[in-house]
Amino acid sequence: MTDTDQKLDYSKTLYLPETDFPMRAGLPQKEPELVARWREMDLYKKLRASAAGREKFVLHDGPPYANGNIHIGHALNKILKDVITRSFQMRGYDSNYVPGWDCHGLPIEWKIEEENYRAKGKAKPDLKQPDAMIEFRKECRAYAEKWIKIQGDEFKRLGIVGDFDNPYLTMNFHAESRIAGELLKIAMSGQLYRGSKPIMWSVVERTALAEAEVEYHDYESDTIWVPFPVVRKDAPGARLESGAAYRDAIVRQNADETGTLGELQGASIVIWTTTPWTIPGNRAIAYSPKVAYGLYKVTAAENDFGPKPGTKLIFADALADEAFKKAKLEYIRLQDVSADDLAEITCGHPLRDLGYDFPVPLLAGDHVTDDAGTGFVHTAPSHGREDFDAWTSMVRELEARGIDTRIPFPVDDAGFYTADAPGFEGGRVMDDNGKKGDANDRVIKALIERNMLFARGRLKHQYPHSWRSKKPIIFRNTPQWFVYMDKDLADGSTLRTRALKAIDDTRFVPAAGQNRLRAMIEQRPDWVLSRQRAWGVPICVFADEQGNVLQDEAVNKRILEAFDAEGADAWFAEGARERFLGGRSNEPWTQVMDILDVWFDSGSTHTFTLEDRPDLKWPADVYLEGSDQHRGWFHSSLLESAATRGRAPYDTVVTHGFTMDEKGQKMSKSLGNVVAPQDVMKDAGADILRLWVMTTDYWEDQRLGKTIIQTNVDAYRKLRNTIRWMLGTLAHDEGEEIAYANLPELEKLMLHRLTEIDKIVREGYDAFEFKKIARALIDFANIELSAFYFDIRKDALYCDAPSSLRRRSALAVIRKIFDCMVLWLAPMLPFTTEEAWLSRQPDAVSVHLEQFPAIPADWRNDALDEKWVKIRKVRSVVTGALEIERKDKRIGSSLEAAPTVYIADAELMKVLEGQDFEETCITSHISVISGVGPDGAFRLPEVAGVAVEPKLAEGVKCARSWRVTKDVGSDPAYPDVSARDAAALRELAALGRLA
Repeated sequence: MTDTDQKLDYSKTLYLPETDFPMRAGLPQKEPELVARWREMDLYKKLRASAAGREKFVLHDGPPYANGNIHIGHALNKILKDVITRSFQMRGYDSNYVPGWDCHGLPIEWKIEEENYRAKGKAKPDLKQPDAMIEFRKECRAYAEKWIKIQGDEFKRLGIVGDFDNPYLTMNFHAESRIAGELLKIAMSGQLYRGSKPIMWSVVERTALAEAEVEYHDYESDTIWVPFPVVRKDAPGARLESGAAYRDAIVRQNADETGTLGELQGASIVIWTTTPWTIPGNRAIAYSPKVAYGLYKVTAAENDFGPKPGTKLIFADALADEAFKKAKLEYIRLQDVSADDLAEITCGHPLRDLGYDFPVPLLAGDHVTDDAGTGFVHTAPSHGREDFDAWTSMVRELEARGIDTRIPFPVDDAGFYTADAPGFEGGRVMDDNGKKGDANDRVIKALIERNMLFARGRLKHQYPHSWRSKKPIIFRNTPQWFVYMDKDLADGSTLRTRALKAIDDTRFVPAAGQNRLRAMIEQRPDWVLSRQRAWGVPICVFADEQGNVLQDEAVNKRILEAFDAEGADAWFAEGARERFLGGRSNEPWTQVMDILDVWFDSGSTHTFTLEDRPDLKWPADVYLEGSDQHRGWFHSSLLESAATRGRAPYDTVVTHGFTMDEKGQKMSKSLGNVVAPQDVMKDAGADILRLWVMTTDYWEDQRLGKTIIQTNVDAYRKLRNTIRWMLGTLAHDEGEEIAYANLPELEKLMLHRLTEIDKIVREGYDAFEFKKIARALIDFANIELSAFYFDIRKDALYCDAPSSLRRRSALAVIRKIFDCMVLWLAPMLPFTTEEAWLSRQPDAVSVHLEQFPAIPADWRNDALDEKWVKIRKVRSVVTGALEIERKDKRIGSSLEAAPTVYIADAELMKVLEGQDFEETCITSHISVISGVGPDGAFRLPEVAGVAVEPKLAEGVKCARSWRVTKDVGSDPAYPDVSARDAAALRELAALGRLA
């Protein structure tokens, strides 16, 4: 041996991993560089070009609202959409993502009023003036444009790729024209009507609200128990009179001590309400035939006001005791009061001397229970949906009995009592700041003065609030524009039946979403479209005094052409009425100035996005939003499309839950538990956030916080290191393909595993089960690769000669594993996979322009898999035995061991025949013997019939591979290495690869 040979550095003779792909990801710095690269190369455009001619797959983006920085819910939502879009693009589809924004509506209008007027002490302009209205709308438009740009950049920072240069916006002129066109289709088909119903109303914001714009918070209400005196008991079908005739009847009845009332003479029915201010709107009392009622008599009273001894009252039996205790009264029960009795009773209003001199009939109602209150429901059809429904369902019967069924308007848009609340005009239910007005106090005072208050109290309960102003709302009867849910549409269907059929035809993920949406459609009232605001698409119709809509296609055409050219501002411009009506402007048509509910805007996005863009298609394959959108975007899109096209605009609906903190609490600034996506990206990177989304049960509510983020950082680090090791190892790959038949068993096993995972990946992406994919890939990387295959093959990869089939086969298979892993992960972790792909192929354009790998069917080998399941069970016993040896410091590494393995099962012995089992177990030598093994041998209870006796390997440690063998020094030219390593060194020397 020469002096040069003696100084040979064996570490330089090994095929050790070499890569510039860093162990420390540095995602917060690297990711913005990749975002800039994608922008400069126009990755979106390249994706479209590469997919030209393919079958389209369209996920239609539910529009976020353009009024603030994105939050964690936005991040979750957009990441899910991006993963779906990318996964279909990489599986042979033209999967084009077009982002969109909801731009109209009260939140922006509210913000403009706050920032541009209230904060500056300026008065809001008079929006009845055309110039002021259009200028105000321009301010709203500019505000939305600002936030669209900010949110767009934040979405791109998350790794989202889409047509951000040409998003859809509900405030684009063409979009406004199409939204108006959808409204006019509904109007022309007779589905639009003007009606009067009690709706949710925000006094603070001066507008009607939809269900989706309301949230519930604790609220303390005044509660009152009010007696309504029984004044008549009529024979079935008897006609009642109002006004003077009614007053005469009261006088006659009160004068008749025997009369037709019998024991009910002089009694009162007691109602209970949490809204005393609605008493002026009372027109009836509801009862239930299923509830047991009784007539009670007061025997003693402690209160200064209210019932005195001898007073007779009617209550639900289950609630009488509680009510009498509340009023501090003693009582006796006189008799039953039957449902038949109640059906024939008419009461007087407790404030009838103030002008409420009309009969108050009793109505049977399914909504009445004896769970709380009195068993009777104060019915004010102006102020409650159930009250309204109960009243209107009895209109014909009530009119036949001589009752005026007109529904009053006791409260105006500012919360003030009107002339329809005689005696209380000018009183206010709620002020501009959402505070209680004096209405409750005035009503209660009037009741006390007339000895018509049984008891009073306060109740803390959940009450509806506007989710924008966070202030309580009221229910008030107002004229609004509605779409019929149950009108025959001339084909035997109604909007409700069309929508229900569409739900049946739609795939829901998770499946429970179908029942949820179905229940909402089954129960919902007519669709109220109108809002009394300024920023939005107008209800661009003309109507007569009766609310009949002008149906003139020429007028409609002028409206839509103007909107397309000028935007919806054209409706508010000076002379708009004359312009659009043309030759009919002298007719008595009134221009409707209400604004469309923004849910109609977003529900119409499928028209000007899916239908009007040639790079998309209608209907969408998928709509994906939070579970709250069953009552929001899913709902309004379904109704709009069913009304105009007879089916849903989507084939599949996917829903996700909401993000809570680590304790499962709702995130809020006041609790200090908000996790902002911007902070996560700054500290850890967007791919960490994306990995969290991929590994969580997004269908349910998820949790996020520092500990969970760190868990994902740790999982990411292991995954990254697996990719890094493959990149380093493949630095020595020359791209040689090895025929499948020539591959060793272990390589064939890994290819079989790729076939299994390929199935999981493709089925998972189809089913939107991303956690299943992520779990499979992470486990494959950590358990199958790092802790098994790579661990076993490191010796061959590092130490074998260049010509070694084992080494070359391993490289060929690792190349395939790398490609599969990176491509399968690309939709989930776009930054990391792009970095890895370009590290492996510097001349490549982008990993995102690639397709998922095609896995040959003949790689599947179930028999081999079953065989290696058994081999790995035996290996687990060896590994367990050596772990104890290592723990007790009898060996330093498994290469110092030469265990004896005893196999009691003859079939299992056959499995191990011909196996290089010492390599599989990463030991220098191993003996496999048929038998039970000594009593002291190591065993695992879950692997029966296998025992391991650990022993030290005999021989000398190879200076190059560190294996302990008896052939170290067998080649005199390399006296300190094994024969295998000496042969490798000779081959390397012949190739001139030894320094």
